[in-house]
Amino acid sequence: MNALTPAYTVSGQITPDDIPTLKEAGFTAVICNRPDDEVTPDEDHAAIRAAAEAAGLTFVYNPVVNGALHAGNIRAQGDAIAAASGPVFAYCRSGMRSSVVWALSQAPHTPADDLIAAARQAGYALDGLRPQIEAAAKA
Repeated sequence: MNALTPAYTVSGQITPDDIPTLKEAGFTAVICNRPDDEVTPDEDHAAIRAAAEAAGLTFVYNPVVNGALHAGNIRAQGDAIAAASGPVFAYCRSGMRSSVVWALSQAPHTPADDLIAAARQAGYALDGLRPQIEAAAKA
């Protein structure tokens, strides 16, 4: 797990067995950014959703396809983060897509330098995304 902020953490793929650990860590919402066609049925969003909801966590399926990130993904990520009652945990294959969609969703109210630095500190290089982050800030 890699915290980008105290309220937003990302990681690679999880399993239903990881949900109790997330609950114990204080997360209130889980966002899946990994499309189901990239995983096995025991790791698809429905399996994770069932475990998350059984544990009392909010679950959002917002699949981000490599190379096909769109405005709907950005809006859905931002909405899920804003609606969460506490810390949010997002996952994909490595945490990179969850970091990218987070940065773009937060751009309207957080400086690009801060978003890029937070991602870098967590191990994700978003420097090449600066033009998109700056454009998202103006949108």
